[in-house]
Order: sequence, then structure tokens, then C-alpha cells
Amino acid sequence: MNWRVILAVSILVSWLAACGSSKLDSGQLQVHQASVNGVVLSYEQQGKGEIVVLVHGAIADYRAWDATRDAVAAHYRVIAPSNRYFGSASWPDDGARFSMQTHADDLAAFIRALNAGPVNLVGWSYGADICLVVAVQHPELVKSVFAFEPSLTTFVTDASDRQTISNDQRQAFGPAFMASKRGDQQAALRPFVDGVNGSPGTYDQLPAPVRTVLSENARTIPLQLNAPPPPAITCTDLGRISQPVAIARGTSTRPFFRIAADTANRCIPGSSLVLLQGGRHLAPVEMPKEFNAALLGFLSRQR
Repeated sequence: MNWRVILAVSILVSWLAACGSSKLDSGQLQVHQASVNGVVLSYEQQGKGEIVVLVHGAIADYRAWDATRDAVAAHYRVIAPSNRYFGSASWPDDGARFSMQTHADDLAAFIRALNAGPVNLVGWSYGADICLVVAVQHPELVKSVFAFEPSLTTFVTDASDRQTISNDQRQAFGPAFMASKRGDQQAALRPFVDGVNGSPGTYDQLPAPVRTVLSENARTIPLQLNAPPPPAITCTDLGRISQPVAIARGTSTRPFFRIAADTANRCIPGSSLVLLQGGRHLAPVEMPKEFNAALLGFLSRQR
């Protein structure tokens, strides 16, 4: 075989390998990093097509979506970032900038960095709060919002609801707050998880990988429990959201999540209220099949 044939064969093999790798990489799970607002955020990416950004909640990171990511990536390009201070990376500071506004600013900058136009936002709990704030403050970045059990309640004005929220939050977070105040964040983890789900024993019944994610993010508990007030988003502010919105909750969730979800739904014109029968706050990992079906149903209607 002369050198011309060898060269041609080498080029062909390299080209086929590159094409095969590109085809594989277009759909497989990848982990990347992005520089946003002076910090580096890690994010998962999988699938191709229209972008769906998954935003995790408290004591978690992008792995919170492990039970959802594959189902959505079968139809969309899924991007799931870990918010600042979350995950296993070193903190950029002592946590002083931890706030809902910081995380909303980071998410907005992250979406701009994607340079892919408006995206579909999916948030769970604290992540749903962040998504709603971005939808209010940066509507040009948002195509749709699916918010599962937001914890933001600044737009709740009914006096009776406000009192119920206050009482329920003390019951939900009181034991975790006391343990965290003693400096034992691992001890605070179990009552925090059981409290938000409104079901004693929840933490111990979760799959081992989920408990690992929670344990590795337990260091964020004092930041979460002592965070500054969230942006003062009003019902009028929510009413300006013109993009398609679904507010979702479980039918067995805690009162303050129920009130937050139902009020947000009433404030946003044309939004839909999605109910997961028997679901609680951890439905995305306790009832992934039902949660994924509700999410995909909403996303498919936006196409």
C-alpha cells in the first residue's frame, strides 16, 4: 500500500470516528462549566433540540433531576445547572452572597451565555422561586415556566393565608433550624427533609443516591435558613408574565406550599394548575413517573 492510499485511509478513519463521536455526544450526558457573574457553575447537558433548563431547589444540585433528566432529554436539550454554593465545589466566598436574587441573577446570566434565545424553565421548590423571579425580571429570556411547589410567598396578601404560612413554616423548619444553630448540619438534614415533605421518616425512605446528594449539600442549610428576604414579587408582578406557565403541586403537600402554588396560579393570567394526586413536596423523586408525565405534557403543548 503506497503512502497516498495510507493517507486516504487514515483521513477516512478519522472522519468516520469524528462523525460517530459527534453523533454520540449530541445525545449523551455531559458535564460542563460556565463562568457566570464571577463564579464558575457546573451544569449537566443531555439531548438535543429545544432547550429546557432544570433549576434545582434547596440542599441539592443538578443531580436532583436524575429521575427526570433522561425522560425530558428524549425530546429536548436538557441543561441543568448547579446554583452558586450548591454542589461539591468550593465556595467562592463565605456564603455572604447567598440569596434568591443572587441565584436569579446567575440564572439570567447563564441563560444569556447559552445564546439560544428564550428557554423553557422548570423549577422545583426554591428553584421554582428562582424561575418565577427570572420570568418577572427578565421576560425576554423565558419561553415558558413549569414551577413545582414554589416556596416564595411575597405575593400572598390574604391575612388568614399569611398566618397559616407562618405557623406551618415554623412547624416545618423549627427542628432543623435548632439543629443547624448548634452547628450540626448533618443532624439538621433529616428534620429539614421530613419537615418540607410533611411526613416523618421521609429522609430514611429516600433512595441512597438521593440521600447522598442531600448529605453533600447539607452545608448549605444555614445559608438557606438565614438567607436575606427574597425579592418582593407581588401578585401584580406575576400578572405581567405573558408566557405559558404551569404551577404544579401535590394534593397532599404542606399548607404553605399549597397556598403559595394556588395563589401564584390565581395571580398569573392563563396559567394552569397541575395537581399530582397524593403527591408531596418530594414528588419528583417519590413519584417520578407522574411528575415527568405532567412536565412533558406541559412542554409538549408549548411546541
